[in-house]
Amino acid sequence: MTEDYLFVYGTLRKNTARHDLLHSFCDYLDSGTLQGCLYQIADYPGVIPSDDPLQQVVGEVYRIHNHQSLFAELDDYEECSSSFAEPHEYVRQQQTVTLSNGIKVSAWVYLYNQSTSGLKLIASGDFLNP
Repeated sequence: MTEDYLFVYGTLRKNTARHDLLHSFCDYLDSGTLQGCLYQIADYPGVIPSDDPLQQVVGEVYRIHNHQSLFAELDDYEECSSSFAEPHEYVRQQQTVTLSNGIKVSAWVYLYNQSTSGLKLIASGDFLNP
């Protein structure tokens, strides 16, 4: 069985209010980056994939050990479970993430699923250090 990973880039990262949602279901692996654009939505960010390798989003990679419970919890937190009306603000998809040592892994990421028109781009790609 291959390992599954989760990439978080906003309010689920270490030293944030909602990081506690990860503790029971996965373990921190490494810092990482995702090729994408990061936008300020409200008091939280959203990422969309990018074709430009210079656009990188900073985050953390976690090794998942309890998929069912993790995604039940996070899909509700990200408001993309069946409990919420569509279209959802986020969608969960697998994306290629680069670890700090350069190794690439496929990780689950919550991607922003709305128009970015009028949203502020976080040019640094790092929600915690804009």
